[in-house]
Amino acid sequence: MPKFAFASVAAAAFALAGLFGLVSAGEPRLESSVVFQAGQGGYESYRIPCLVATAKGTLLAFCEARRGTKSDWGSIDLLLRRSTDQGTTWSAPRKIAEVAGPHRKNPLALARNLAEDDEVTYNNPLAIVDGLTGSIHFLFCLEYMRAFHQRSDDDGQTFSAPVEITPAFEAFTKHYDWKVLATGPGHGIQLTGGRLLAPVWLSTGTGGHAHRPSVVATIFSDDRGHTWQAGQIAAQDGQPLVNPSESMAVELADGRVLLNMRSESPVHRRAFAISPNGAAGWSRPAFDQQLLEPICMASLCRLSLPTVEGKAAFCLPIRIIWIGPTEARRRAEDGIARI
Repeated sequence: MPKFAFASVAAAAFALAGLFGLVSAGEPRLESSVVFQAGQGGYESYRIPCLVATAKGTLLAFCEARRGTKSDWGSIDLLLRRSTDQGTTWSAPRKIAEVAGPHRKNPLALARNLAEDDEVTYNNPLAIVDGLTGSIHFLFCLEYMRAFHQRSDDDGQTFSAPVEITPAFEAFTKHYDWKVLATGPGHGIQLTGGRLLAPVWLSTGTGGHAHRPSVVATIFSDDRGHTWQAGQIAAQDGQPLVNPSESMAVELADGRVLLNMRSESPVHRRAFAISPNGAAGWSRPAFDQQLLEPICMASLCRLSLPTVEGKAAFCLPIRIIWIGPTEARRRAEDGIARI
């Protein structure tokens, strides 16, 4: 991939921000902006994007910045850029995650010769905008074995020091003996009732790239991000899914929560499961035959919700936007995203 551009993700940005200048009565107009360029800024590649719009309409773009290697286990920083003009211009990139050392490498990565002991891996950025307070909650992982939370109360200009939330994941060990954890990646959501919800995936690390086999679950906060709790496992490795992992959540019009999941299943279709509250009571995972899956990240967000009067917010139909590939198999060259 020669560059990392938010060409397709920008389409979701106006939905999150309510930037209706991008939408006219005629055909929707999509504009692209190259936010992180591979080979620039001292990094070989930029992967794992996360894009949210704050309550003030500011766009916050996060990503993994990988030095010298494209490996998931190499030296990786997490970067942030801000845009206050709907993505036309962006602030200079800056590191967003800094955890005091010493840093211990995940033993699985060393045992499998996936990394060097002195390489520090920050991974899987995930952001949630609290529409009730305007705060931005930022979750990330360190060495795929520790998770942290940061908060911004000034529209993403500054963030609090990282607070470790790995204990929330320890509750999963009663059901799944994970050795690898990952948030998101991408954006989490806030439910109508105020709950902050973040999709996560876990792995025992015994399979390929120490990321397989895997399961999907959620963690949530009911106190504005001060504490986080584990939900139930939503999807496991095994029929009908193979290694479910990177997921996106959306609140449905009736308040239920849908998880849209990546998996390595041979049918090459996105999987989904539904919960009444985003934490427990998940339906049996099934495949969405309309959404193709070449085994990669995709995005999902709510465009509009019903108002109190029962009409769709923003005078638009009640819609959900999904952004993903147009083909069921990976391509060597740049692919095309479908909305």
